[in-house]
Parts: sequence; structure tokens; C-alpha cells
Amino acid sequence: MAEKVHHIAYHQEAPELALPNNKNKPNSLARAARILGVTAIMLLGIRAVLPSGSISHLSRAAGCGSHRKLVHDAKLRLPSHYTLPSGDQIPSVALGAAIAFKAMMIGGAVKSALKAGYRHIDGAWIYGNEEEIGQAIKESGIERKDLWLTSKLWNSFHKPEDVEPVLDETLQRLQTDYLDLYLIHWPVAFKEPGPNDEIIVDHELTENPLLTWQKLEELVAKGKIRNIGVSNFNIRRLTNLTSAPDIRIKPAINQVELNFFNPQPELVKWSKENNILLESYSPLGSNDQVGESLKNPVVQDIAKALKITPAQVIISWHVQRGTVVLPKSVTPSRVEENLNVFKLPKEQFNKLEKAATSHSSRRVVDPSESWGVDIFEDEK
Repeated sequence: MAEKVHHIAYHQEAPELALPNNKNKPNSLARAARILGVTAIMLLGIRAVLPSGSISHLSRAAGCGSHRKLVHDAKLRLPSHYTLPSGDQIPSVALGAAIAFKAMMIGGAVKSALKAGYRHIDGAWIYGNEEEIGQAIKESGIERKDLWLTSKLWNSFHKPEDVEPVLDETLQRLQTDYLDLYLIHWPVAFKEPGPNDEIIVDHELTENPLLTWQKLEELVAKGKIRNIGVSNFNIRRLTNLTSAPDIRIKPAINQVELNFFNPQPELVKWSKENNILLESYSPLGSNDQVGESLKNPVVQDIAKALKITPAQVIISWHVQRGTVVLPKSVTPSRVEENLNVFKLPKEQFNKLEKAATSHSSRRVVDPSESWGVDIFEDEK
């Protein structure tokens, strides 16, 4: 295990969303969001596009300026990797590629992140930027064996016969012959869209994803995928999948909306008990929760006491809880600053955990109404 730890706090600048129009790529996120009846931000699971300059203003208000000197004990490091059931070691922090900006900008973001020390890139077919990510990785000169690449199977391709072709498409665009991790993006399967692009849910595959899962198991055997998992699954859906008698490989990962306002302590506990590693997207919150979490008095007090930024406090909390974190950044200086995230003293970690779990959860990313499926029914 590498001694150097790369933990990246979450800052995201969000220029206007616009993906290039290319019939050989997924539809633009704007169109996909319209078809799905959700906002593009909800589709991606990231915070809303903020007005120009608001990010830097928010950072200053929260004490996140790059001038701030970090003096917290560098010996108190968090784990740089987690070991999965396969024996593979997944980096504990990834660059989330679901960034709300022009697809042509993702290449520069990936290059900057790799230069700063990221070795884990988390993408998805629906994000529409895999080709740019693949080219940026190629131009970086970093060997494939030193990288961890994640992608996700979109809802439209849950039929067993559709899984391998769309995976091959992803592999071609990323310029690789295998993925380190492939996730079922949502626990909802779509049929062919209706005449007006309306969503038609495949309820049979949605309630029983075993056929889709068994195809992923086959692709592991073929060497096209090293590890498989899910995203946005609750405990009931995970239990349903993992208890199937014909399952050979259990999910290694569940990537979910996990943050100060949606800490999901029951899911965290259950996942540890069942040896399923959680990944956190929107780690500082979704939409306007970001500023609220950075300005939280408990977060501010810990940041001042340790002389680190509020964002670093929250990202540290995530990794200390035992989760992979998916921060996003496009500014090289912020990426480098955000590499310095440390283990919180036990008292302060417990204080933050108590503050996060003392209020009712506020989930933002939930397309249940648009899709006509109660995805998180256990939270009602």
C-alpha cells in the first residue's frame, strides 16, 4: 500500500452545461435530463450550477482560501486505499467525472487531477465524456496498471444482451481493454422509450436485477471487468440481490448520495457488516447544501482548531467513516491544496458524526417521481 495519501476536498466550478452533439455518443445531459424528467444536476448527482464567481465567494466565506496554512499533524493520515474482496486495492478518493461543464473541458480536468496525484477516475456512460477522459489519460503518460477506472451501466441497458455491447463502447472510448469497477448506475431498468421519448420502466428487471448481474459476472470471467457493484441501492434492494441463490460474486461497492445532510448511518453500518464498500458522491452536499455544510458551526470549529479548511474536515470525515469519496475539481491550485486531508482526532470525529446524524436526512438526488419507481421507499 502506498504511503503517500491523496485525499481531495470538494470544490467545483460549474460553467454552463453543454455536451458536443455527436450521434456516436450518449445524448447530451440536457436532452437526457429532459427525457428522464429530471434536472441535469439530479441526473448526475452533483450540485447545481452556481452563478459566475459564487464558488470563490463561497470558499472565502467558508475559510477555504488557498492562503490558509495547514498545520494539522501530517502523521495522522487516512487510508489511501481499501482492499476489495477480489484483493484489488481501490484508491479512497476519486475524481468524479460527472462535472457540470462542457465536455471538452473534462480532458484538462483529468490531466490536472492526474498530475496532482489522482489515480482513480469515476465516470459513467450517461455522462457523455468517456472519449475525452480516455484521450486525457493517454496523453498523461500514466500506465494503465497504475490507474483505477470506474464506469456505470445506464438504465437503458439492463437487458443481458445489451450489457456487453455498451461496455465495449465504454472500453473503446476510454482506450482500455478492462475496467477496474463497473456499477449498475440505478436500481431501475428502462425498456425502449415510448413514441414521445417517455420512460417505460421494465418492472421485472427492476425488481429482480439478477439477470443483469449474472451478465456482469460473465464479463468479470472474460476479464473485461475486475470488480462489480451497484449505485443508489438501498438495503432492501441490496439484500434482494445478494440473497439470490444463483449469485456468484457479491457487489463490492455501492455508490450513493452520502453527505452531512444525508449521512445514512443505517446503510453505513449495514454495508460494513456485509463487506460492501460505500462510495460517496456529492460529499459536501447537493445544490445549496454545499454552502450550508461548509458554514456549519461544528465544521467551522473543527476547521479552526485543526487549521484546515471546512471542506477538508468533511472529506476527512467521509474517509474516516470508511467510504470512498468522489470530489470534483477543475482548478489545478485547488486540486493541489485539497490533497492535504488528515485523520480527525476521535473527539472531533465523533462531534461531527453526532452533528450529521442528529437531523433528519435531506436527500436531493431522487428521480423516483419522474421514473415512477419508489427508489428509496425505506426512507418514507
